[in-house]
Amino acid sequence: MVRSTTPFDLVFRAQRLIGPHGETSGSVGVRDGRIAAVEPLDAELEATRVVELADDEVLLPGLVDTHVHVNDPGRTEWEGFETATRAAAAGGVTTIVDMPLNSLPPTVDTDALEVKRKTARDKAHVDIGFWGGAIPGKLDELRGLHEAGVFGFKCFLLHSGVDEFPPLDSAQLDTALRELAGFDAMMIVHAEDSDAIDEAPTPHGEDYGDFLASRPKGAENVAIAQVIELARRIGARVHILHLASSDALPLIASARAEGVRVTVETCPHYLSFTAEEIPDGATQFKCCPPIREAANRELLWKALADGTIDCIVSDHSPCTPELKRFDTGDFGVAWGGVSSLQLGLSAIWTQARQRGYDLSDVVTWMARKPAELAGMRSKGSIAVGNDADLCVFAPDDAFVVDVAKLQHRNPVSAYHGRPLAGVVRETWLRGTQIAGDGADTSQLHGKLLTRGEV
Repeated sequence: MVRSTTPFDLVFRAQRLIGPHGETSGSVGVRDGRIAAVEPLDAELEATRVVELADDEVLLPGLVDTHVHVNDPGRTEWEGFETATRAAAAGGVTTIVDMPLNSLPPTVDTDALEVKRKTARDKAHVDIGFWGGAIPGKLDELRGLHEAGVFGFKCFLLHSGVDEFPPLDSAQLDTALRELAGFDAMMIVHAEDSDAIDEAPTPHGEDYGDFLASRPKGAENVAIAQVIELARRIGARVHILHLASSDALPLIASARAEGVRVTVETCPHYLSFTAEEIPDGATQFKCCPPIREAANRELLWKALADGTIDCIVSDHSPCTPELKRFDTGDFGVAWGGVSSLQLGLSAIWTQARQRGYDLSDVVTWMARKPAELAGMRSKGSIAVGNDADLCVFAPDDAFVVDVAKLQHRNPVSAYHGRPLAGVVRETWLRGTQIAGDGADTSQLHGKLLTRGEV
C-alpha cells in the first residue's frame, strides 16, 4: 500500500480511470493544479478534499478540441468566448484552440492576435489557444505570429465563406509552406479544391442530395493530394482538417508510409450522421465538406482504428438561426457549420460503443492525440506532471439533446432530438470544478495558452 507523507489539495478515487495505458482503477492526487500522483485505488493519499467517483462513473482526462470557431470579436452574436467556453466545460472539454476566422479582425497578424487575446481574457471558462491565419498579402506575418505563440496556421484552398479570409492559390501555398518549414510550424488546411467545386453542380433548394453533389469527394481528394505533394517536396508539417472523404484514406496512408509529415482529423458529425438520413430542408446539417453516405462513414471509423486518422475534433462552426435559413430550407444559401462543442464526447461514445471501441479509444482520439497535435505536453492524459484537467463521465447514462438546454449561444444543432449515450457529470480544470453540481462558477478559471508554454 502506498502512503503519502505530504497532503494533496485534492484526491480523486475511481473504480474506473482512463490512464495513458488504458483503463484501470486508481487514486489521483492533485497539488497546485497539477497531477502530482497516480496511484492504486487503495493508496493512502491524504488530501484537503477527496472526490469519490460513483460506481457508474469513469475518470477521463479533460478533452482537447483543436478546432473551434468562437467568432469573437466581430461576430459574437454567432457564439463568443463566454458561451463557447461554458459549452466546452459542460461537454468535458477543458482546452480549445480557436480558429483564425470568422472573427473580425481575422487572426492574420500580431495586432489581430492581441485583439483576440484581450477579448478572450475575461471570458475564459476553459483554457484557450489560438491558431494563426495564412492568407494572401499576409504571408510576411507568419513568423511574427509564430513567435507570439500561435499553435500553427490555417489556410483555405477555396473561398472560406467570409471575404476577409481569402484562400491561397498553389504558388502562395508553396511559399507559405516553405516559410513555415523554416521554423517547423504546422499548416492546417481546409482541403477542398476550388476548380473541382466550380465544375460541380451549383447547390440550391431543399434537397440534401443536390448539396452533396455540389461538394464532391473529388474536391477533397485533389486538394489533399496537392497538400501532400507539397509537404513531401518541402518537408513541411501539414494537417488535413475535417476529413469527410474516405477515398483520400489510401493516399494519406501511403504518404505517411513514405515519411510525409501529414496528420488528419475528422469530426463527430461525419462519424454520427449519414447523407441518407438528412431530411429535405434540414440546413442544420449543412457543413463543408459535407456529411457523406453511410458506407463512407464506416470507412472513416476504420481509419480511426488503424491510425490513418489521428483525432476527432468538433469543427464547432455556429451561426445565428437566421443564417441557417430555416425559413426556406435552401442548402445553397444557408451558412455551413455544425454546432457540437458541448456534445462531442457523448456523440462519439454513442457511435464508438456500437462498433466495439472502448473509452480508452475515445480518450486517445479526443484528448491525447489533439494535445499531441498542438504540442501541448501538459494536456490530454492523466499523468504525473500534467494539468489536473479531468472529466467525470457516466458512460451508461443517457439523454436526449435539447438545444434549449445547451450552453451554445444559439439554439441550433444537428443533434437536437437525438438520444446520446454518456453524460458528463463534472469537469475539472487544474483541480477546480468548472461544470456539474457544485462547480465553482463565481470566477473564471481558464487561461490563455501560448505554444511552447503548455
